[in-house]
Amino acid sequence: MVSVPTARCRAVLLGLVADGLFGEPPAATHPVARFGTAMDGLERRWWADRRGPGAGYATVGVGAALLLGALIEEWVGETIALGAAVWVSSAGRALVEAAQAVEQRLAAGDLDGARAALPSLVGRDPCGLGEDEIARAVVESLAENFSDAVVATAWWGLLGGAPGALAHRASNTLDAMVGHLDARHGRFGWAAARLDDLLGWPAARATALLVALAVPGRAGAIWRAVRLDAPRHPSPNAGVAEAAFAAALDLRLGGTNRYGARRETRPALGSGSSPTGADIGRAIALVRRTTVLLELALAAGWLVARLADPDRRSDRDVTTVGGRG
Repeated sequence: MVSVPTARCRAVLLGLVADGLFGEPPAATHPVARFGTAMDGLERRWWADRRGPGAGYATVGVGAALLLGALIEEWVGETIALGAAVWVSSAGRALVEAAQAVEQRLAAGDLDGARAALPSLVGRDPCGLGEDEIARAVVESLAENFSDAVVATAWWGLLGGAPGALAHRASNTLDAMVGHLDARHGRFGWAAARLDDLLGWPAARATALLVALAVPGRAGAIWRAVRLDAPRHPSPNAGVAEAAFAAALDLRLGGTNRYGARRETRPALGSGSSPTGADIGRAIALVRRTTVLLELALAAGWLVARLADPDRRSDRDVTTVGGRG
């Protein structure tokens, strides 16, 4: 079977549109939530303070996602499988809604409510954070998670179909579960964290490009921030996305984050002012504008491919080469 790129553009586009219209499936039936529960149980049985068991754990999780994607493709065809995989793997609408919940509480002067809503977006400890630090956390999370949950999903869906989209989502989920540098996961989570860095690398750069296209008047500042500021960030991907957002919005991100007893000081990204509650709405608008650009690019890819081959019999999932279609 030979994959038809036109069908993948269409399927990824429809998956992103479905996420924007309907959001994520209910938590009780969400495949990613089920995956997380299963991998949490596996971690309790396999955990050891060594990299080897952690590498096996990551391999099993991502391998299971690849296999599931391949089986679904065989069952329903590539287009339907990929559209569904992108829908359940992306989280653009949920990301925006979580940011809006924090924004609304800050606008109402409800700092305690904003702190309570923050963990749906970030892993840092919200206790004691003021408005500026809460706003910074939201903007940074919007940038990083837009790259991980929207752009990377589209990227790996285009390259690898449903198996690619699901494998990336599995890797990203495992990184969130065990990839952090605490006493339990420093060694065990090493493989999951490095794999997620590898799979997220192209999408982070694509995110910076999309942001520059969305705010062309700040393209020079975005380029400088990505080139000069992002390399000092501990994450090779989050730093790029956050630097692009910081420069596009003329903000300065970075600072000290607290994760329980652990503190991390992140470098400054961008040269603007510190974020305030009002900047959350601007960051949400940037996410929406950049998502539309991504969807337009997919639609253009679909249209160009069709116009380049007007005699194609159909825009099916696969073409038949001496075998079953």
